[in-house]
Parts: sequence; C-alpha cells; structure tokens
Amino acid sequence: MATFTLNINGKTQEVDVDPSTPILWVLRDNLKLVGTKYGCGIAQCGACTIHLNGTATRSCMLPISSVGNQEITTIEGLSEDGDHPVQKAWIEEDVPQCGYCQAGQIMTASALLKQNPNPTDEEIEMAMNGNICRCGTYLRIRKAVKTASKS
Repeated sequence: MATFTLNINGKTQEVDVDPSTPILWVLRDNLKLVGTKYGCGIAQCGACTIHLNGTATRSCMLPISSVGNQEITTIEGLSEDGDHPVQKAWIEEDVPQCGYCQAGQIMTASALLKQNPNPTDEEIEMAMNGNICRCGTYLRIRKAVKTASKS
C-alpha cells in the first residue's frame, strides 16, 4: 500500500491503495464517486471515461501510480448541477435508454467540444469511436454533441 494525493473534481483527496490499482476502482471503491462505470475492464468500451488534464481517458486500465498530480475530472465534477452544455443536450435530445454508458459518452463528448467547439459529423464519430452504447443510440449521441456545440 502507498498513500496518493489526488486532484479530483477540484478537490484534494488522499487515498492509501496498492500502486497498481486502476483509478476507476479508487474513484468507485475508495472515494465513492460511482458515476464512472466499469464496462469491459480492458479500456475498449468507454464506460469508465474520465478527464485527465482535460483529455478523455479510460480509467479502468490506468494505475493510480501513473496519475501523479494530474487533474482528474469525473462525471460528478463536470458540473455541480448537471447543467454542463453536454449534459443538457443529452436530456434535450433524449439520448439515454439504459443509461449505463452515458457518463463515459458525456465525458468523451465534453472533452471533444473543449478541444473542437464546432466538430463535423465525421469528427464527432472519430472522437466517440470506441464508446460503446449497447442500446444503439449513436444517432442521438451525435445529435446531442451537435446541440451542445451550439451552446
């Protein structure tokens, strides 16, 4: 075990965990930030997406020992009241069905829009590629990213 000091959602958090523990499990089990989901465990589905210094990053394979003092943002830290433009667009465009993948989808979309405020359909599809939605709401996801880009 080792003690790590993390910057999560603008707050300093300290945890005592094995250095190889994926940040996903630190968030969920140690810090009770359960919005970030476990999907595949091999960084392929996107359910576990967080922002690491503003970049969409899969947390299920990212050991805590590699995080250092980088800024982590989870779905809980995207906005205090759920009023981030992407979150609002998700509701407006009625994206979720089961909802399981949505935190990862929203985190990926918000990172895209921070880097590229007016993406084309192709750029949206490239950025969102690998974020799996078992319900198949991909057209609504793309529409919601477009809606959020206008905010």
